[in-house]
Amino acid sequence: MRILVASDSFKGSLPSADVARVLDEELGRGLPGAEVVRLPVGDGGEGTLDAVCEAAGVAARLVRVAGPLGEPRDARLGVLPGGRAMVESAEANGLVLVPEDRRDPMAASTYGVGELVLAALEAGCRELVVGVGGSATNDGGAGMARALGCRLLDADGRELAGTAADLTRVRTLDLAGLDPRLADCRVRVMCDVSNPLTGPEGATFVFGPQKGLARDRLAPLDEAMGSWAACVARATGRDLSRVPGAGAAGGLAFGLAALLGAELASGIDCVLDLVGFDAALARADLCVTGEGHLDAQTASGKVVCGVARRCAAAGVPCVAVAGGADPTAVERGLEGLSCVVPCVGDVCSTAEALAGAERNLRLAARRLAALLGLGGALPWS
Repeated sequence: MRILVASDSFKGSLPSADVARVLDEELGRGLPGAEVVRLPVGDGGEGTLDAVCEAAGVAARLVRVAGPLGEPRDARLGVLPGGRAMVESAEANGLVLVPEDRRDPMAASTYGVGELVLAALEAGCRELVVGVGGSATNDGGAGMARALGCRLLDADGRELAGTAADLTRVRTLDLAGLDPRLADCRVRVMCDVSNPLTGPEGATFVFGPQKGLARDRLAPLDEAMGSWAACVARATGRDLSRVPGAGAAGGLAFGLAALLGAELASGIDCVLDLVGFDAALARADLCVTGEGHLDAQTASGKVVCGVARRCAAAGVPCVAVAGGADPTAVERGLEGLSCVVPCVGDVCSTAEALAGAERNLRLAARRLAALLGLGGALPWS
């Protein structure tokens, strides 16, 4: 039996590499004749860069960039074989990089994200996948545009820095200096939200407060974002502000789509393509996936959903090992998923489950191995 292990991290307890290691060890021990192949994955969130680099057998490179508030910092970039790169934008503009008492989206910029893109170009990469989760910024990609060579000019022709505070003042977006290498690039954005750039469901109103934006500043900044979108539309000849997903990461997804021609795509599908999942699946008899908690949101584009769908298309059985599983989600089922094996075997608190995450996962993997062994021994006719 050839088993492909392609699991997400168990958030708050185990990174995807550790989940894959434990499943590999226990399935190999319980099924001595089985060949187990590890392929850690993610859906664009925390740990995705690590999973992609491990699957590709490369170490992330350090790049000196500007952080969210302009401070210099070392950010990681995944340069992969075949001229591909994985950019995790939170390495440069992540909310976790800003202390709570300094969080101010009006002063924050995506300039460092643009610097990561430039570093990928310098490394010879022409296929970029950009994860945009966990941002501290709300500048519509204006800072990134400046880093890539664009000029943002006010009514008097003065150049602006490209923070959210500048958006209402931008009158002209000069694209003449945009790095010409971008014309030959394919860019995909891991985008698993459907929010447009502006309006009640847009970037500012929905995501601004969690980044430290005061309630009385939401409407003015949303209006400024609309002004920025109009400026971009004049410069590019197309208005993408209402495209589903444009509001992701404070409008960074909008900037990537409008200025770089980026495709807004499912995070898990981007990752599965990057790590060569389909080729690995073609050699497997069974796929084992997993996540920390299987619930109604799993079907909205999480790792288990993406893996199970590809397994269904390839005709390969798929089993999910989950830290916990919502009964409703299990009853509803998921396309391509044969069964769910929960890790927690007794009543306990969430804190206890997290503290015993590796032990619980090992026990669940042993149960799965025993069931697979029993199935193989039964006299099916």
